[in-house]
Amino acid sequence: MDKNLENLRHSAAHLLAAAVLELWPETKHTIGPVIEEGFYYDFDFAGYKSAPGLEDLAKIEKKMSEIAPSWKSFEKIEVSAADAKKMFKDNPYKLELVEELTINHQPLTNYKSGDFVDLCRGGHIENPSQALKHFKLLSIAGAYWRGSEKNKMLTRIYGTAFFSAKELEEFIAREEEALKRDHRIIGKNLNLFVFSDLVGKGLPLFTEKGATIRRELERFIQDEEIKRGYKHVVTPVLAKTDLYRTSGHYPYYKDTMYPPMVIDNEELILRPMTCPHHFMLYKSEKRSYRELPLRYAELSPQFRYEKSGELTGLFRVRTFCLADAHIFCTTDQALAVIKDVLDLINDANGALGFVKGEDYRFRLSLGDREDEKKYYKDNNAWDKAESILREVLVETNAPFFEANGEAAFYGPKIDVQMKRVSGLEETVFTVQYDFVMPKRFKLSFINERGQEEEPVVIHRASIGAIERTMAFLIEKYAGAFPVWLSPVQVKILPITERNLVYANKVSGELKNEGVRSEVDERNETLQAKIRDAQLAKIPYMLIIGDKEEKAQTVSKRDRSGKDYGQIAVEKFAAGIKKEIDDKVIN
Repeated sequence: MDKNLENLRHSAAHLLAAAVLELWPETKHTIGPVIEEGFYYDFDFAGYKSAPGLEDLAKIEKKMSEIAPSWKSFEKIEVSAADAKKMFKDNPYKLELVEELTINHQPLTNYKSGDFVDLCRGGHIENPSQALKHFKLLSIAGAYWRGSEKNKMLTRIYGTAFFSAKELEEFIAREEEALKRDHRIIGKNLNLFVFSDLVGKGLPLFTEKGATIRRELERFIQDEEIKRGYKHVVTPVLAKTDLYRTSGHYPYYKDTMYPPMVIDNEELILRPMTCPHHFMLYKSEKRSYRELPLRYAELSPQFRYEKSGELTGLFRVRTFCLADAHIFCTTDQALAVIKDVLDLINDANGALGFVKGEDYRFRLSLGDREDEKKYYKDNNAWDKAESILREVLVETNAPFFEANGEAAFYGPKIDVQMKRVSGLEETVFTVQYDFVMPKRFKLSFINERGQEEEPVVIHRASIGAIERTMAFLIEKYAGAFPVWLSPVQVKILPITERNLVYANKVSGELKNEGVRSEVDERNETLQAKIRDAQLAKIPYMLIIGDKEEKAQTVSKRDRSGKDYGQIAVEKFAAGIKKEIDDKVIN
């Protein structure tokens, strides 16, 4: 994010806090950081019967607009711990921050604008009265203090700010479009998946229709990977905790793992990743250089603990199925292997309709040589691995940028950054160069000279977590999926009950050809049936009346409302079959 925009939004967070404190003086204000698309501020409204709601946002915005003209600058004031504690003596949240900063020997600074003073490390605009004009409060949510469920639930108010009215208007338009395409709303309307409190948070239940999309994605990627030389395997969703201690995952990721369970004196854990299982498959027999690169792939159910406040539909869940793989190769083979992986990713994304450079780009995530606590210490290995990944991205003309300190603990990685309708980017899956795990698991192969040699491992996902990929697809297509992914591909609409027998005969013929077809047997008008099929985003409708039955044809119509007229059933079946087989993006 541009530094000036970041400073503007940080300043707007101060303005939000000032407005809230004027309207609700007993409120305890906490922190208000900048985030990717704006800012938020967390408040404790314990002094009031209830916290503000969405209906209060306009009132807060109005107060912000009244205050802003009086803010001529942000005055920096250095304070001692004693003075800071005195100033915020009635605010336990600020006192906790003061104590933390003091223990860590960090300077304490306040920033004053008008009558509002806040504990802050800085980063503001120079002329707030001129710049703080184009802002918008977006939503209200609950949030635990410091992100811990052990702490009190606070009220978080989200907002954004821009330097011009035009930028703000464009943002609001994007947000409105994103709301229309919200996969949670569309998923419910199209009956694709549900959540149940009794089942548990972050554990989606897929209906027949949602399961159809999953199945198509799984079959597609499995078949594609097998064509490219991957060996699809199946490994357990449980493992001994020792497996993850050996890999090194346990100390790094134990807070996002489910707790171990003791069964028959063995400590077991639900797997948060598949790589150690694949390593044990590799180690199950001696390996020769002739076998390399050896590609193990799996549609792998995985389990990770996500905080309840961070769960978001299918984007962030507690169980997911990853199109995962681990490629064992020599160092000399690594560059070609990673090229092949990027080729698979681009081809798979293309089949789903995602355009490289528009819908997604790549991030080269590098390690921090100084952070020996997080990253394995081997500067030469890091340099070589990062150089190989960078070379692949350059040679393949991949749109990418670099980010320090984003690597995995065992090596650098290429992250696939997918753009949501709102414009926000999310990491959907990665390609990782691993020179650490082979050492920890003592992996080896016999090289051309008859000697043992250590392989490198390329970790990769091809279409990522099926759940998250579905969420992106729902939002991209607003539920109007390409024919090959549509849960119901054809809806047959008999005009009268006497046309039902022929309608079911046509549906049976289409099903025999592998087309997902349904007959609308309800006693409704044709117009109602067409409307409902369009609302369900079904690609094609076949209307059958006496005329069509007599001629042994159907009248073809698509979900956009285009009427193609009468067509022979065999011709329609051939056309839609080709559309499905070619994975046409319509």
